[in-house]
Amino acid sequence: MALSSPQGLRQRKLSDPAKERLHAQDNDAERQDKRRPARDEVVWGKTPSGEVFRVPTTHDVLTALFHPLYPKSHLDILNLSLLGSQLVLFYFLPRSVAKIFFLVYFTFWRAAYDAGLGWVLTKQSKKKWIVREVQRLGWLDENRRPAVRNWIRDQLAGKMGKDYSFDTLPMEYNTWLLFRQLVDVILLNDFLAYCMFAFACFRVPEDLSLPVHILRWIGGIALIGFNLWVKTEAHNVVKDYGWYWGDVFFQRGALVFDGVFELAPHPMYSVGYAGYYGLSLIVGSYPVLFVSLAAHTAQFAFLVLFENPHIERMYGKRTPIALRKPLFTSTSRKVRSQKDPSPLPSPSEDEAVEQLSTPAVTEGETATETELDTETETECESTPVLKEKPLRGSQSPSSASSKSARRAASELGVSQHDLHNKYFRRDTVVLQNVDLLRSSDAMLVLVIFYLLVASVLPTLSHQATLALHFAHACAWAIFHSFGLGLLLRAQSESKFMVRHFLKHYHYPTNDHGQGAVQEAFTNWKSLYNLSLCMTYTSLIGLAWKTYSLPDHWTVGDELLCHTLGALLIGLHAWAAMESFEVLGVFGRLSAVLPLRKRPINFIRIGWFYGDFFMEDFPAHLEYTGIFRYLNNPELMSGASFLGLALVSGSKLVGSLAVIRFLSHWWFLRTVENPHMRKLYGDSLRKEAGFVKVIKNVASKNARLLESRAGRHAPEIRRVAKEVKGTFDKVYEETADVVEEFLARSKPKISEVMQETKVLLQQSRERLVITRVATDLSSYDTAKYKVSIIPSRAGNMRFHLGEPIKVNWEAPLRHSFRDWIGIYRVGANKSTLVTKTSSFGMWLPVHDEEWDGDVPLGTSRLASRGKEPDTGSILFEGSTLPWSVGRYEIRYHHDGKYNVLGLDGPFEVYVNRPAVLDFTSVRNCLTHIVPLCLDSDPSLIPLSCGGIEESRSDAESVGETRDPDDFSFWYERQAKRICSAIKEAFDVEYAPEVIMADANLTTLANRILVSKELLVPQ
Repeated sequence: MALSSPQGLRQRKLSDPAKERLHAQDNDAERQDKRRPARDEVVWGKTPSGEVFRVPTTHDVLTALFHPLYPKSHLDILNLSLLGSQLVLFYFLPRSVAKIFFLVYFTFWRAAYDAGLGWVLTKQSKKKWIVREVQRLGWLDENRRPAVRNWIRDQLAGKMGKDYSFDTLPMEYNTWLLFRQLVDVILLNDFLAYCMFAFACFRVPEDLSLPVHILRWIGGIALIGFNLWVKTEAHNVVKDYGWYWGDVFFQRGALVFDGVFELAPHPMYSVGYAGYYGLSLIVGSYPVLFVSLAAHTAQFAFLVLFENPHIERMYGKRTPIALRKPLFTSTSRKVRSQKDPSPLPSPSEDEAVEQLSTPAVTEGETATETELDTETETECESTPVLKEKPLRGSQSPSSASSKSARRAASELGVSQHDLHNKYFRRDTVVLQNVDLLRSSDAMLVLVIFYLLVASVLPTLSHQATLALHFAHACAWAIFHSFGLGLLLRAQSESKFMVRHFLKHYHYPTNDHGQGAVQEAFTNWKSLYNLSLCMTYTSLIGLAWKTYSLPDHWTVGDELLCHTLGALLIGLHAWAAMESFEVLGVFGRLSAVLPLRKRPINFIRIGWFYGDFFMEDFPAHLEYTGIFRYLNNPELMSGASFLGLALVSGSKLVGSLAVIRFLSHWWFLRTVENPHMRKLYGDSLRKEAGFVKVIKNVASKNARLLESRAGRHAPEIRRVAKEVKGTFDKVYEETADVVEEFLARSKPKISEVMQETKVLLQQSRERLVITRVATDLSSYDTAKYKVSIIPSRAGNMRFHLGEPIKVNWEAPLRHSFRDWIGIYRVGANKSTLVTKTSSFGMWLPVHDEEWDGDVPLGTSRLASRGKEPDTGSILFEGSTLPWSVGRYEIRYHHDGKYNVLGLDGPFEVYVNRPAVLDFTSVRNCLTHIVPLCLDSDPSLIPLSCGGIEESRSDAESVGETRDPDDFSFWYERQAKRICSAIKEAFDVEYAPEVIMADANLTTLANRILVSKELLVPQ
C-alpha cells in the first residue's frame, strides 16, 4: 500500500500548450505500445547495486490464495489456517467473549502492520536491513543454508508464472517476494479480525425510526462499496510493485499517480478506510467506531513515520534555500515585452514541470495477473524532469568580472527569494513567530490572555473582586515603571531594542540601519502608550470598584476629600497636558528665554523618550512651560493616584499610590537620570525653578529670623543645619543603600544566571543513559589508539567548520560497533567512561553497522592475523563542533560508553579581522561562509570557488549569477554562519536574516552598519 510518489502529492499546475501537446504525443505513443504484441513487452528492474533484471509477472493475492486451481505454498496454508480459525472461533465463542478476544486479536494484527511492518520497512529503506539480514543468515545461499534456500524457492516458484526463475533473479527481488508472503498474512488477518470484532458487537440501536435504520444501512453499504472501489482503483494504478513497497527493495521506474490518487491525498490511507465507518454504521456500535478511529489513526502514523520519509528519501530532491533565480529568463522577458507587456507572467517551463503533482510518464509497472488474464507493461522512456539546483560555475572570477557580473545580475530583475523577503518578515501566524517587542504581537497576546481569563474566571465575592482589581492595577503600575524602565535602561546601555530588531529582521543595507532604529522606536511608542493607558485604566477600575456615594456630603470630611481629590486629579491632568505641549512626541526647539541667556536642557527629550533611540535629533534643547518650574513634572502623575485614593476612601488605592510613587522614583533615579547625565554631562541643572524659589525664600526668611533672634541666632542656625543635614543624610543614605543593594545584587544575579546557564548546559550534556560494557576483560585495551591529524596550519587548532580527520587503531577482533565522539574538555571527569552526550558529534568506526544512532547488532566474525585493524574517519558538517573552545576525542567500545582511547585537546577558533573595514570583513566572510556551507561547490559563492551549472543558451543569455551569492540546503547551515559571525564580529543575527542576504557583499555591509549603529553612546 505504498504511495511512493516522486513528486509527493503537490497540487498539479496547468502547463503551457506546448507541454500539453508533448503529453498528448506521449499518451498516443503509450497506447500504440500497448497494442504491440506481447512478445515485445517487458518490464525491467534495477537493484541498488546496479544490476538490471527482467521483472516477472506477479499474481493477485486473493486469486492466488482462494482460487482452487492455483498451487498453495506452506505460507498460504498457514494464512488460510489462521483465517479459518477466526471463523471457527467466531461461531463457537459467546458474544461477550468474542468481543474481547477479537478486539485483542485485531490489536495484535494492527500493531503487526503499523508498528512491525513500519519498523522493518524503515530499516530496509535506510540501510537495506531485510536484504542484509537474509544475506547474513544465508537463507538464499546454496552453500550455507541449502535446505532453507530450497524451501523458499519452492514457496515462491509455485506462486509465480512461467517467466519466473529463482536462480537468475537477484536477491533483492526474491527477498521482496518472500516479504510479500508475510505482508499477505498480516493484511488478511488484520482485515478479518476487524470484521469479526465488528460482527461480534452488532446490535440494533433503539429509539430510531425505520427511515433512520434504512439510511444507516444504505450509508454503511455505500461507504464499504466506496472503500472497495478506492482500494481496487489504487491497486490498478500502483500494481503489486507499489502495493507491497517494492521500491524499498529495488527500482522499477517512476510511478504514475493518477485516477483515484487525484481524488484525495494518500487515498489508500485516507478515504480508503471509509469502510471502517460504514461497518460501524451497520453494526450500530460505538466501540466499533472508536476502534475504527484508533486503527485509522495508527494507519496515519504509519504514513507519517514511514511512508512520507521513505518517499522523501527515494524520490525527493533537495531544493536550495535562498537561491536567487530570476522569475523570467531574458528571452521570455523579451518576447513578453514585444507581445504584451501588461499580462501577468506565466511560470517558466521548469517550474511548471516541478509543480506537477505526479510525473507524466512511468517507465513500466509490475504486471498483475487476475484469474486467467495477465496484465503486462511495456518498457518506455520517461520524460526528463528539470530539477532546480544551485547555479554553478567553473572558476572564480576576478574583481572586475565580479563587478560586471553583479551589475548584470542586478539588471535581471527581482527573484522570488528577494520578493519573499521584501513582503514577509517573520510574520505572526496564529502564535508562531510571536515577538513581544513587536507591539502588535504584544497586544495579540494581551487580548488572548484577557479573553481566556474572562472565560475561565468563576464568580467572585466582593472582596475577591477587589483583590483581583488591586493585583491587576498593581501589576500594570509595576510593569510601567520597572518593566519598561528595565527595557529603556537596556536600550540606553547596549541599544537592546535596536539590537533585537537588527538580529531578527531583515533590512536593506542601504538604509544604514535606520530601518531597525525606526521600527524599534515605533514599537516602543506603541508599547509605552499601551502600558500608560492600561495603568490608568486599571487604576480607574479599582477606584470605581471601591467607590460608593456618601450618604451625607456635609457630615465628616467626605466633601473635603472629594474636593481635594478632584483638585489633585485636575493638577495631574494639567501637568500632563503642559508636559506634552512642551515636549510633543519627541521634543520641540524653542527660543532662548530673553531673561536667561544660557540654554537649559530638558530632563527628558520627548513624550516617548526619543533620545534613547535616535541620535540625529539635536541634543541641545531649550525648555519652556512647566519645565521652567519642574525638572520632572511627570512626578505629578502620582497626584491622580492620591486624588482617587481620597475620593474613593480606599486603602487599596492609597497603597497603589504609594507603590506608584516609589516605582516612579526608582525609574527616575535608575533609568532616566543616568541616561541624561550620559548624554548631557554637567550641563544639566541640579535645581528646577520651583526649588530655587523655595530655597531663596527660605534663605531670606532664615536671615530675617537670625536678625531678630539676637543671641539665639547661633543656636537656631545650628538647629537648622542639623535638621537640613539630617534630611540630606537620610536621603543620601537611603539612595546609597538602594544603589549599593542594586550594585551588589547585579553581580550576584549575573553570577546566578551564569551558574544556572552552566548547570542547564551540564544537565543537557548529561541527559544520556550511560551504557557500560562488561566484557572488556576479553579485549586488550592497550592496543586501541586514536589520534587527530593536524590542521592545515600544522597544529591542533581548527577553524570553525574545518574538517577534522582522526586515525584509529584497534585489534583485529574489535567490535564493529565501536565509535568515536568529540567532547568539550572538562565535560567528562572520568577518562574511563563517558557520561555526557556528544550532541551528534560522533562517527562510527564502521558506518555499515549502524542505523542512525542505533547499532544494528551484527557481530563480526573472528579474524586471524597479527597486524592491527586501522582506519580513519572524517568529522565534517553536522558532526563538527560549531562553538569555539577546546575539545577532545574519545574512542568508545561496542556502541557503549567505555573509553578505550583518548586524544586532545584541540582548539576550535574563528578568525577575527584586525581592522574593521569592508575589505577585511568580506575576506573574513569568504573563509567563514564556505566552511559553514560544508564547502559544497553548488552552494558557496563563485568568488570562493563555487561552480555554476551549465545551462542552455536560451536560459543563460543575459543571466549572470552574482559571484557573491550563496545558498543553503538546510537552515542549520545559516545557524552556523550566525554563530561564526557572533564569534568573529560580536554581532548577532537570526538565521532568517542570513538567508535573506545570502550574499557576501551584502552581509559584509550589514555587519559594518550593525557595528557602527550599536556603538554605545
